[in-house]
Amino acid sequence: MALNIAGMTLRQLRALLMTVETGSVAAAARKLHVTPPAISLQLKQLEANAGVPLLERTPEGMRATEAGRVLLEAAQQIEGILKDAADTLERMKQAHSGLVRVGVVSTAKYFAPMALAEFRREHREVEMRLFVGNRDATVQKLREFELDFAIMGRPPVDFAVERSIIGPHPHVLICPPDHPLNGRERVRPAELAHETFLMREKGSGTRSLTERLIARLDIEPRIGMEIGSNETIKQAVMAGLGIALISAHTVAWELEEGRLGIIRAPGLPMMRQWQVVRRKEKHLLPAAESLWSFLAARGAAFLPRPNVL
Repeated sequence: MALNIAGMTLRQLRALLMTVETGSVAAAARKLHVTPPAISLQLKQLEANAGVPLLERTPEGMRATEAGRVLLEAAQQIEGILKDAADTLERMKQAHSGLVRVGVVSTAKYFAPMALAEFRREHREVEMRLFVGNRDATVQKLREFELDFAIMGRPPVDFAVERSIIGPHPHVLICPPDHPLNGRERVRPAELAHETFLMREKGSGTRSLTERLIARLDIEPRIGMEIGSNETIKQAVMAGLGIALISAHTVAWELEEGRLGIIRAPGLPMMRQWQVVRRKEKHLLPAAESLWSFLAARGAAFLPRPNVL
């Protein structure tokens, strides 16, 4: 008779395991809180599925045959795996342990790691998986339920989300320190019409904001290089390749050190908010819920504070 693995159940394996451990069907029934006929039925079905005898009666009680010992070992391994799973689930119920998958838009990397590091110092058993990407890539991860939540500025609009404010997110127009418009109290939009604007890549929240600023100023400036990182944009502006709208949090040090300047035009700085965002249908486990609350309540303390705004 062929072995019917698909027909074997956890209940049958437990009946075998307990019968061998206790030495009798009656004792196994008491341990498993069922009747002896129920144990006998499970053993009969297990032997039918195995196609060979699994137990033999001895003066010392019921013992496993050689074939029975194979299934007995499998049953013991399964019980161990289930116990480990139960322990893991129990830990996941606690706010101080578990896995949290966090997305961070690239601009937020100037403060988010410090906030996450502080949370880890206070919750050392929490494991984090961190994804850093532009807005489009981060939204896609949220859409596909690959993240518990994300730190970002502009939440998605094509699916329902829950969000909580972290703190203000100003955007400034930066220029080389020797630029003639640097530091002027009020710059007219027409004075920016012949400037070269450096742009972030398509899909970046900063690019979308730059396009909005240009439309608001009602100008048609030259569009320069498309650059995929804030760091490269800063270096390009310092080198005199153009001006750029950028998160003030990414240039706090350069502004303080005088390596970059600011152009104060109407509508600037453009104020946005840093937020934690998750899909409305996403149910957070306690560890993720704890980090969400931490960022909402204390995340603002980790935001850079440019003193030139």
